[in-house]
Amino acid sequence: MAGRADSSKTAESSDKVSVICRALRRAIIEQALEPGAKLPEDSLGERFGVSRTIARHALGQLAAEGLVELRRNRIAVVATPSWQEARDAFDIRIELERLVVRQLAGKLTKAQIAELNAHVDAEDRARDGTDAVSIRLATEFHILLAHMTNSPILVRYVSEVAYRCCLTLSLYSRPHSSECAINEHRAIIAALAKGDVDKVMGLMHSHLDSVATRALVAPSPQRGRDLLDILAPYADEASGEKVVKLPNAARR
Repeated sequence: MAGRADSSKTAESSDKVSVICRALRRAIIEQALEPGAKLPEDSLGERFGVSRTIARHALGQLAAEGLVELRRNRIAVVATPSWQEARDAFDIRIELERLVVRQLAGKLTKAQIAELNAHVDAEDRARDGTDAVSIRLATEFHILLAHMTNSPILVRYVSEVAYRCCLTLSLYSRPHSSECAINEHRAIIAALAKGDVDKVMGLMHSHLDSVATRALVAPSPQRGRDLLDILAPYADEASGEKVVKLPNAARR
């Protein structure tokens, strides 16, 4: 009985960490939280109704993704990646995602292809919104592909490097139409469905390289809003339904 209770408690804590991570990740990527913004454990605990320990675990997970920087005395802040770090991350990401599509080419089920197309449809619907939301949805498309490999290692590394790149694009990318990226995603799906390994690997390489070159070092102005006010809508969304549902591990 004690073992079951401990297991249940661990699962509950993990769920709470996932909720905080999901909310903070979206707030950071969508630029509601600016680079360098402090993320106090006690404030997060108050916002999400959890202990400081759980808040600390969530911040540690986001630090592993490159979205949060942990400083001395347990001070956590929103990360500010440099351009060189971003370029390195994209180079690594290209190689990882070429491996992803190589594994998936010709092996996707009809249901998986439909799921990918539905996600790109959601990207298309978001084109009239903010660039940050479009960037987040585009990133989630790549993470969804990684999950379809059923490889925990690929899922972990693709997710982490993709979120690092996503933060960079949210901070530095110049205004541009998301139509190109959406069309590139549709071309990747078509090549995957046909099982054309060489073509889809080439498409993924050129797509991510193009995404990287769209970025410019032009940080958004800081806004200095209160942390609890900023996180209010994200905390609510993290516990509710999403426009696009990723596997649990991708929404951790």
